[in-house]
Amino acid sequence: MTDVTVVGGGMAGSEAAWQLAELGFTVSLVEMKPVSMSPAHQSPLLGELVCSNSLRSDDPVAPAGLLKEELRRCESLVIACADQHRVPAGQALAVERFGFARAITRKLALHPRIRIERRRLDELPDHPVIVATGPLTEGELGRVIMRELGGDRMYFYDAIAPIVAADSIDWDRAFRQSRWDRDASSPERKTREETDELRAAGGDTGVGDYVNCPLERAEYDTFITEVNAGRKILPHDFEEPRYFESCMPIEVMAERGPETLRFGPMRPIGLCDPKTGRRPWAVVQLRPENRYRTAYNLVGFQTRLAYPEQQRIFRLIPGLERAEFLRFGSIHRNTYIDAPARLGAKFELRTRPNLRFAGLLTGVEGYIESCAMGLVVAWLLASELFGRELAPPPPTTMLGALYNHVTAAREPSYKYGPTNVNYGLLPPLGDARKDHKKERMAVRAREELGPWLAMTGYSRPASAAPPAILVPDLSVTA
Repeated sequence: MTDVTVVGGGMAGSEAAWQLAELGFTVSLVEMKPVSMSPAHQSPLLGELVCSNSLRSDDPVAPAGLLKEELRRCESLVIACADQHRVPAGQALAVERFGFARAITRKLALHPRIRIERRRLDELPDHPVIVATGPLTEGELGRVIMRELGGDRMYFYDAIAPIVAADSIDWDRAFRQSRWDRDASSPERKTREETDELRAAGGDTGVGDYVNCPLERAEYDTFITEVNAGRKILPHDFEEPRYFESCMPIEVMAERGPETLRFGPMRPIGLCDPKTGRRPWAVVQLRPENRYRTAYNLVGFQTRLAYPEQQRIFRLIPGLERAEFLRFGSIHRNTYIDAPARLGAKFELRTRPNLRFAGLLTGVEGYIESCAMGLVVAWLLASELFGRELAPPPPTTMLGALYNHVTAAREPSYKYGPTNVNYGLLPPLGDARKDHKKERMAVRAREELGPWLAMTGYSRPASAAPPAILVPDLSVTA
């Protein structure tokens, strides 16, 4: 017998299924791949990422880093697998995508209380359901959800960046360096065995987490001209293009002015070209896409340029004249719902309480944010099935900040939209001091998360013994 059905095997669905199973519930995890694949999917694995650095900064003071710290304290499956499969990326948590997804898939497949069902779900069951189908929800399930929502439909556009083969980069033009020399993979941190493994795999054995392709002013001006003139893949006439700000396509940024890219993803701040001894006019940064460094992602180069145009225009970048593109950039529509208007305090649909939503559908943006909301929804549902109340995470934490973004009541004139985790979501400190504001907010978040975790009873120190299996009281309806 299934206690809870989770629909969708992305970050939110995988995390929710794992947390519920760890708490003693039997879970059916319904994933449409490989029966049906969206344009963003490349494999049947659960927990599939679009690019290696999607988990962003691991700096404990950065919003994304603080959220990941909180998720580690909650024993997140997603973050544990990410830590096991990280690749060098300065202060960011980047992962080898396929190893990461394989680890999540293996963990879920081997869990005795999780059954993975590879099929499309066209009707929602009567028992508790968590819908975590992500931003590409479509087909009959999408129509069922829209019908339950009363026809509401909201969307924006998201884009992914190209990937090039490492051995097609011109190393006479490119150089390795992170901004301000902030590298996680310094020479003393790379062992002889690791170097031998990279070399045996045909990968890049050089030092430096990022590869930089510097542009002089004339080269930059030519590049901007070609980006503006290049053929783009346009949305349908009936769809208004609303892009998420932190995933803005480069051509949209270029349209805002000739200097926009130079102060955005092509900014040269903190870099010095060793061949000239000075800072370039602009720079394109490339980040390792896998642990062997055989592939590199063009950082911040999400694009809606047509594939032939990408190859032609991006080969104008010094160092990429003969680039082999392993994946071109692309664009897709992301769907989300008006969560504050439609969902209750436990992410339940007000008109159908057995139906919960998690992840990007609720209006959070980013993989770790999606994972976080999957965990919170699972814990809130578990507590309800156990017949007790669980307070949401403290609003001073990043978990609580995201929770409030999704659930807090808004003025009728407020225009709800997706957001990444950020300090603007946290309540102020309550004093007039301006120094070390983020650091003090991070300290407050850490201090206030502990008592909440102790109150939930769902998390424990990593060294502690596994919890006893909890028997849910299924007489309590969700």
